[in-house]
Amino acid sequence: MLGDDDDVFDSVTWESPAPATAYNNELVLSGPGFRQSTTDSNEGPLDPKWEGYLITSVKDPVKELADTKDAYVSYLVQAKTNLPIFSTTNPSARRRFQDFVFLRENLARDFPACVVPPLPDKHRLEYITGDRFSPEFMERRRNDLARFLQRLSRHPTLQRSTLVRAFFESTEWHVHMHQHIAHPPGPEPSPSIIDNISDTLLNAFARVRKPDERFLDMREGVDKFEEGLTLCERLYTRIRGRTSDHNLESGEDLTADYHDLAVAVQGLGFLESGITDQLNHFSNTLLEFSALLRHTTQTTTDPLLLHLHSLLSYSHANRAVLKLRDQKQLDFEELSDYLSGVTSERDRLAAVISGHAGSTGLGLGAYIKDRVDAIRGADDDRSRVEKMRKLDIKIKELQDAVTTAHDTSDAFSDETLREQSVFQFAKEAEMKEMLGNFADGQIEFYKAAMEEWERIIPIIQRIRVDV
Repeated sequence: MLGDDDDVFDSVTWESPAPATAYNNELVLSGPGFRQSTTDSNEGPLDPKWEGYLITSVKDPVKELADTKDAYVSYLVQAKTNLPIFSTTNPSARRRFQDFVFLRENLARDFPACVVPPLPDKHRLEYITGDRFSPEFMERRRNDLARFLQRLSRHPTLQRSTLVRAFFESTEWHVHMHQHIAHPPGPEPSPSIIDNISDTLLNAFARVRKPDERFLDMREGVDKFEEGLTLCERLYTRIRGRTSDHNLESGEDLTADYHDLAVAVQGLGFLESGITDQLNHFSNTLLEFSALLRHTTQTTTDPLLLHLHSLLSYSHANRAVLKLRDQKQLDFEELSDYLSGVTSERDRLAAVISGHAGSTGLGLGAYIKDRVDAIRGADDDRSRVEKMRKLDIKIKELQDAVTTAHDTSDAFSDETLREQSVFQFAKEAEMKEMLGNFADGQIEFYKAAMEEWERIIPIIQRIRVDV
């Protein structure tokens, strides 16, 4: 059975020497997810390092329990790896969408400082209409899940988690899921003093008072990146609508216009008896070009739009990590202020007991509080000493909590810096892949279009023109 006690975030070592290798002598394993640990003197202590490669794929969607109400789709997940955590270099298993959901949710819980990629939204129209078993939907879902695993495989920490290993290798996956829930990696979170502070002290609307310039620059970069992705998505959606909306009856797109033009040219052929054949050929070329535009939209533009939207969701996950880092710093700042207030109250009571209340410099508020306590009969020395004793205990707890919060904030900041480097690598790799696929699709389209139009030129030239 796979172990659950070695999946702790802190137990993952970033530095492990491994020689650079290639797989099948065809693939140069470099770049995000395939980079090997190096001894490059230019690397800093916060630079991410990979122990090896993990190449994943999702194939062969199959409808299981087809004739029952519990029907679902399973996918063949495969990997090629040289990571030492795996027991084989070519693990594979069949998994359903819910298994991917479990993997994603538990990785996000176990590795809060990591940018865990999002999954495609399950709440789609296909689940209402029953079309989730259509070949088109299953293929689109397969592509989305393949991209999810590809992003995991590019992450130097997530690719080596025991949960990812079990996802690809385990023949008792359901048993492993129950064990992971019952015995999550790492110590159980215990309630701390910060959990006992009222929501009026720590709230979601508070802002970090001493922001770190490094993370401000990162947040600004994320804002601009998402703004650019949103603009590209909007423009290409407009281009797609003008080119092909997959509805010939609408007559609102370019493919429909070429189709109508083909019909008009064919009508001319019936009138011009001497060049009917040539006009029919020209009409067929227009129809082929219209179909080619539609095909290019389906195979090139639509995947680009889906990838843009997916990359935008991935960036949102990165933004969430930056926001969580800010929360860690905010916890430290608020706890420090709370400790300062409790310490001031303790000093005030000590001054009152010693008879030097006026020399404490605590101001009018402390004086009014003393008078109120006197009116309520709560100003006797015995109650003050008891209250000071309780405050001393609270101060000790707060000092420990502040120290822990400070260490946690610093450690989380370091992990976030590494994470931004990992995300930058992954983002560049995806942009290269996405734009490269789109360029290849455009080249294929224009080559096919040139061939279609070049074939019609000799036919048009056979039209006799008597001068």
